[in-house]
Amino acid sequence: MNEHRYLQLDVFADRPGTGNPLAVVVDAEGLDDAAMQAFAQWTNLSETIFLLPPGNRADYRVRIFTPRQELPFAGHPSVGAAWAAIDAGIADSSRSALVQDCAAGLLPVCVDERRAISVRAPRARCIEASMADGSVAGALAGARAGDLAPALWDNGPRWWIAELATEADVRGMRPDMAAITALTRDAAVGFAVFATADASSPFDLVVRAFCPADGIPEDPVTGSANAVIAAALADAGRLPGRDGRYVASQGREVGRDGRVVVRLDEQGEVWIGGHVLAVIRGSVAW
Repeated sequence: MNEHRYLQLDVFADRPGTGNPLAVVVDAEGLDDAAMQAFAQWTNLSETIFLLPPGNRADYRVRIFTPRQELPFAGHPSVGAAWAAIDAGIADSSRSALVQDCAAGLLPVCVDERRAISVRAPRARCIEASMADGSVAGALAGARAGDLAPALWDNGPRWWIAELATEADVRGMRPDMAAITALTRDAAVGFAVFATADASSPFDLVVRAFCPADGIPEDPVTGSANAVIAAALADAGRLPGRDGRYVASQGREVGRDGRVVVRLDEQGEVWIGGHVLAVIRGSVAW
């Protein structure tokens, strides 16, 4: 067995334990697809990433696995990958603009002076907007719906998303995991709900994301879901916050307190970002 540098990061976290854990295998050359998938299943985190040598036009390359499948793109793994590539000396720490190579293509990355990371998500498109078969209604489990119609969106992974009436409806939702599994098993990685935050909240949007068909009942903080929600709100002319920028809260229902900074740039592209903390450093033999 070969040993590889290993990190476990907390992504979208201002303090340890409040974001979404991410397993990072550095210098992952020599691990084949089966080994990567097996290790991701073993960590049992929502995602595990493997850093690999970059191509000619990128600063680093990353592969992203859930316990059950490889994803072309995912938000918190991409934010964490940029941080880890800088930390490991793969990417130049003096640069504020990087390029990530992943299965979804080459994605721009911004790094600020405090090493907060933001990644431009792949452009999202709406695949389906229908409740005709009752599947989405079943997944909502009686929660009060908001004005925006539920829809299936694709930005690398596919997400069913649904707006709820209020922050309290999101916070208090009791998900029907069997119904969500039936909705997402063959069509999407998960089901996300959201609502405008209360006026007294220090953030603009509240989000929850459920991925039981992928072995993750509720994901703590989810970049790709936040990105498709932003795309849907922008498409409806309802982007919250100010000047194309807002903050989403996710994870309190599972004991976290993640904050995702979402930005729509002048070209209409969605960027997601936040802070990353290293919690575990060591090596992995696999």
